[in-house]
Amino acid sequence: MNGPLHRVVIIGGGFAGLYAAKTLGRSRAGVTVVDKRNFHLFQPLLYQVATGGLSPGDIAAPLRAALRRQRNTEVVLGEVTDLDITNRRVLLSGGAALPYDSLILATGAQHSYFDHPEWEAKAPGLKTIEDATEIRRRILYAFEAAERSTSTAERQEWLTFLIIGAGPTGVELAGAIGEIANKTLREEFRRIRPEEAHIILLDATSRVLPGYPEDLSRKAERSLIRLGVRTRSGVRVTAINDTGVTIHAAHSEEHITARTIFWAAGVQASSLGRILANHTSVPLDRSGRVMVSPDLTIPGHPEIFVAGDLAHLEHDGKPVPGVAPAAMQMGRYAARAILARLDGSPAPAPFRYLDKGSLAVIGRAAAVADFGAVHISGYLAWLAWLFIHLMYIVGFQNRILVFIQWGFHYLTFHRGARLITGGK
Repeated sequence: MNGPLHRVVIIGGGFAGLYAAKTLGRSRAGVTVVDKRNFHLFQPLLYQVATGGLSPGDIAAPLRAALRRQRNTEVVLGEVTDLDITNRRVLLSGGAALPYDSLILATGAQHSYFDHPEWEAKAPGLKTIEDATEIRRRILYAFEAAERSTSTAERQEWLTFLIIGAGPTGVELAGAIGEIANKTLREEFRRIRPEEAHIILLDATSRVLPGYPEDLSRKAERSLIRLGVRTRSGVRVTAINDTGVTIHAAHSEEHITARTIFWAAGVQASSLGRILANHTSVPLDRSGRVMVSPDLTIPGHPEIFVAGDLAHLEHDGKPVPGVAPAAMQMGRYAARAILARLDGSPAPAPFRYLDKGSLAVIGRAAAVADFGAVHISGYLAWLAWLFIHLMYIVGFQNRILVFIQWGFHYLTFHRGARLITGGK
């Protein structure tokens, strides 16, 4: 290999970062992947960890294992604290610094509580393994607490579950809780009937799955109703406390009493976007995502690429959605742009998101799929959801384990990871 290696630093081991690293695997670049976790997390299945269907290890793959065959790639476990744009260095906690010639920022998104950070303790969201195990603990603990409650009112409070946000995460979480209450836990308790749980899905928009076509939204709502989920649309949450949630609808206000509340209403980009903006004056959108150029770089800095949920780029008049396929495509694109520069080839055409469709699962054999002109629902959509998610899970062993557990769950409604850990 002639000359020094072109140093590529990738911050973030999610979908965008991992697929960028894999694309650069056989190149003459030296690649460093930095993440504060040592694993790649398959976030679309976090809700199954949160509801006891899968264990954390089923949807996580060690980054070193995923990249072990790439001799030009190293993994650094560390947290990025700042960027030295002038000298092209990534600064890590503890004082370490990583020099780069090309930089890919792919640090994803986190929860947004709309200027109410105090709500997080009362209503956890679902972005990390820790979030998922905490939600699992709260769901299972609620049934246990209801079982030992001595008053009807207290028992009802524990058997009321509120999910704020009726996008895909909220719908999938609500449907899974409905299955737990109506199928998994039936006949396991002696003083309560889990199927009498009240599961309420709240959203400020006019319908569930507002990003999907209206016909699929209606079908998803019907599937939720069959699982005992009650939907409340057009309501805005104004307060969350130990006793429940206060909502505002039209010209009235209402307090819903519940002990178990989950958040699925909003996300914001990671703090690295703000750090980048402070150093380069690149604009951010309302969610803190970086407004990138069509080639995923930022003005004045062609060596810096931004990909995945951290990037804001328009596609057919709308921002590219924060979904796994978009992040994968962005990661590959950024890597190919770097390869073109190394080879002296023309730059690739501007990034264009290839929308392969959207899927959301509501429960056993119930899902909706939007493939543009083709809308499907029910069992066929559920099978498509199963196949696509199995295909994208990193690691052959994880695919086999998830497939076996899904098959067993389909036949028995059994959820083998029903463990109450941490917390109370």
